[in-house]
Amino acid sequence: MGYETFTTRAVHAGRADLTDLGVHTMPIDLSTTNPLSSIEAGRDAYDAYAAGEPRADGATALYRRAWNPTVARFEEAIASLESYVAEGDDVPAEALAFASGMAAITAVLLSRVAAGRPHVVALRPLYGGTDALLASGVLGTDVVFVDAAEVAGAITDRTGLIVLESPSNPTLELRDIAALAALDPDVPVMVDNTFATPVLQRPLTVGAGYVVHSATKYIGGHGDAMGGVVITSPDRARELRPLRTVTGGVLDPFSAYLFHRGLATLPIRLRAQQASAGQVAEWLAAREDIARVFYPGLPGNDPLHLLGRQMAGPGAMIAFDVSTFARAEDLCSRLTVITHAVSLGGVDTLIEHPAALTHRVVADDAQPAEGVLRISVGLEDPADLIADLAQALD
Repeated sequence: MGYETFTTRAVHAGRADLTDLGVHTMPIDLSTTNPLSSIEAGRDAYDAYAAGEPRADGATALYRRAWNPTVARFEEAIASLESYVAEGDDVPAEALAFASGMAAITAVLLSRVAAGRPHVVALRPLYGGTDALLASGVLGTDVVFVDAAEVAGAITDRTGLIVLESPSNPTLELRDIAALAALDPDVPVMVDNTFATPVLQRPLTVGAGYVVHSATKYIGGHGDAMGGVVITSPDRARELRPLRTVTGGVLDPFSAYLFHRGLATLPIRLRAQQASAGQVAEWLAAREDIARVFYPGLPGNDPLHLLGRQMAGPGAMIAFDVSTFARAEDLCSRLTVITHAVSLGGVDTLIEHPAALTHRVVADDAQPAEGVLRISVGLEDPADLIADLAQALD
């Protein structure tokens, strides 16, 4: 790639062809189909896409569900960020963009079922949609939920995937990705890296097989585009491309443009949000009326000592327990600066009640506590966020 620092790469990745095109900002190609020079060219392109090959320079474009230049630039950029190694060669990686984070996760699960390895070992907590999809078995998966210490014993000859989040949603547990990836070289680990982003953590570089994102969150960063992405090895990417084409969960070009644009400011946004989150978390932890604060940067919340080793910082997500549902409801109703809404990773601060909303579909024995609230810290002044929480709590 030629960019020595991550921040510079975030600005320039996926834009190498712009000078030749004679443009400065990324163009948006909205074509749903492409003119063909000949029947033979179209046939060869169809065969290549059906085999999962990425489109080579100069090859025939065919149909948006198979390939689109605006989407491809975003894919190149996010793959470059997730494969980045500060001192050394990049990990070989390619990205596939999808219509949502759940579409991306679905594609990975279907690929493992198609490979004859439908057994999945999953670590809770997980995002409620992921948890419900796994528990339902609707995709043909056979899932067992275990603690981290039980993963090795849960792997069988049918196991095709280990699924985890780090930090986890909503209570921000950190998982040792390298240790879990080393348990069985034939069983890839899929890490949902939405909370950390490649700014703070790059799971492929420590052994993960798949990295997934809800690009709707930090990557887009402004709450105005929905999409997802899988970053994996070139061989696994070839398995996923035909699956994406036939199932149809492709990302639209305009959202790809917005996500690509979001990558340029992602490092600055997340580092600023993380700095504010640390202040808010410390303030919450000092209050006697808060039962517990879940934030990796607080003492005792990183028992595996992964900060500074696997993850560059604690991130900008916080969860805290106000003990009862009634108090959580009252708090959310009194806030004036912080928005009561699901989702996360945007420029404005959001708060939500996981048990009632994002994790409502999770089995009863895996539900977050009724008093737990989750905050996605935005770019407001932390003093204003603290003042808003103070007036609501008091």
